[in-house]
Amino acid sequence: MVKYINTQNFESEVNSVSGVALVDFYADWCGPCKMVAPIVEEISNERDDVTVFKVNVDESPELASQFGVFSIPTLIGLKNGQETARIVGFRQKAAILAEILK
Repeated sequence: MVKYINTQNFESEVNSVSGVALVDFYADWCGPCKMVAPIVEEISNERDDVTVFKVNVDESPELASQFGVFSIPTLIGLKNGQETARIVGFRQKAAILAEILK
């Protein structure tokens, strides 16, 4: 299940993950974000080893700024709170998984 998070609960939610956290920075008006959303949802439903979060950049611009998100969608893979992967733009599921699980 995808968890929607914001600036207030980001650290507590993401830091509680053991394993890989995938954070999808998106906006409701973004076409490519709408294309990647079902893929992110599939990953969330199919992978027990990946915890998926979504951050609306319009509602949490300071969080987007903190992570240097200048273009959306941006998917960031985190392990133990450290960034391990960054994907900007639309990608297929296999490419997303290959990048965040390496």
